[in-house]
Amino acid sequence: MAELATIARPYAEALFRATGVADKPALAAQVQALAAVAADPQLRQFADNPKVSADQVFDLMTSVVQSALSPAATNLLRAVIENGRLAALPDVATQFHALVNASSGVSDATIYSAYPIAANPLADVVALLERRFGRKLNARVVHEPELIGGIRVVVGDEVLDTSVKGRLEQMKIALTA
Repeated sequence: MAELATIARPYAEALFRATGVADKPALAAQVQALAAVAADPQLRQFADNPKVSADQVFDLMTSVVQSALSPAATNLLRAVIENGRLAALPDVATQFHALVNASSGVSDATIYSAYPIAANPLADVVALLERRFGRKLNARVVHEPELIGGIRVVVGDEVLDTSVKGRLEQMKIALTA
């Protein structure tokens, strides 16, 4: 949905500019929580009902989040609801998170592994990957048994595939070429 990403960009950029450096990680968590609530189909159906006011939607969302929202998150939520852009809130959260990461020199990394990785070996793997990619990484491990062995790492649009499945695919391509 490129349209929602286009709608979300100005909200994310305005929120980023309006927030102090120290507040951005906490605000990113709040916006992500709001986005998770906004992604619920039943809430969206409730919000799209013409008999429901913007204040009712706001009150419902803040009660579901169950944590104190910062003034910036509150203002964002009010603006999104009043402008009928609740569907764009998950994209706002994604783009705001990307802006926060870019400003701090950090990237999100997803490590797909055939087997679960314990904490100590994971720290070593992350350290090697940070040197390989040249930046600090927020790593998240996803267990994917189809890889047979090894890992596949996705950082932004870069992919490092050292899995057995990936190597078998490379061999298949080389043999059929």
